Amino acid sequence: MLEETDQPVLTPVREAHQFNGGALAQYLEKEIEGFEGELSIQQYAGGTSNPTFLLSTESGEWVMRKRPPGNLLDSAHQIDREYRVMHGLRGTGVPVPQMYSFCADESVIGQQFYIMEKIPGRMTKSQLPLLTANDRTLFYKDFLRVLANLHQVDYKAAGLEKHGRPGNYFARQIDRWSKQYRASQTEKIVEMDRLMEWMPEHIPDSDDACIIHGDYRVGNVLIHPTEPRVAAVLDWELSTLGHPMGDLTYHVAYAYHGEFLSYSDELIPSGIPSEIDWKEGYCELTGMDDIDHWNFYVAYNLFRLAGIIQGVVKRGIDGNVSSDFDYEFQRERVLQNAKRAWDLALTIG
Repeated sequence: MLEETDQPVLTPVREAHQFNGGALAQYLEKEIEGFEGELSIQQYAGGTSNPTFLLSTESGEWVMRKRPPGNLLDSAHQIDREYRVMHGLRGTGVPVPQMYSFCADESVIGQQFYIMEKIPGRMTKSQLPLLTANDRTLFYKDFLRVLANLHQVDYKAAGLEKHGRPGNYFARQIDRWSKQYRASQTEKIVEMDRLMEWMPEHIPDSDDACIIHGDYRVGNVLIHPTEPRVAAVLDWELSTLGHPMGDLTYHVAYAYHGEFLSYSDELIPSGIPSEIDWKEGYCELTGMDDIDHWNFYVAYNLFRLAGIIQGVVKRGIDGNVSSDFDYEFQRERVLQNAKRAWDLALTIG
């Protein structure tokens, strides 16, 4: 059973993320049926992208996500994408909160934002340390089941045919993250330079397309309050129509090749699936025989992670992140992901 320490942590609104609560309350009175009473606002701790807030009154609780302040990359922090995909997935079997309102008018509180349902649940950054080994096994099976279900959703029936451009996914993503990496680069990393040259020349010939989450990891789901299963999938900022293998191997890059690599020898006794278990489990859920080009997909996601984290490093230097910032830790994450991606690239040739 999960412990109370897995409850999401709430703090007063950080100074850098202050906004006009009165203006927000006036907006909510018009947009949300039954909203009334004095508005209390707290900020969820953690996270380095879009700040998240708990909104409370005597009439209920809601969650707000908004873009951060400051000068932002044009293609980053697209909370309209989060709102659109969760709204579209409601009722498909993929567990998402109900969406109440999206506000594109920055004059209300200074940035775009949306309001969604508050779902009871618990969170952990990785590997569910407070679960028993058996419950970890059950959770990861459900965690993988949800991802496989997402990839099999009919995106046209969900009204999400314009959520991305099917085809050439890896070519477009490699180009995107190369540009965003360069835009936020703070030092020269040889492996990143090599990867940006190597990856476009080694893309597998496959144009499969589905709805993908883009950041599917344990830290981005709510866990049911008492059961080892996914209560809701959150943080859809990077979702699009893309290749399912890009989504599947993101968890692999993050959990098995990234910062938790030293934990890999303890996976089986701890109840956490191995990389092979993860791959074979997905094949069983989707009816696939095997997955070719596995090392390329993992290398791509390590490269992509390095690009994402480099953006965090740049925002941290600029003083524009939504949690306490550890420059050396985040910088080392960029370096290690780049090096591991290049090591995998060398196995391919």
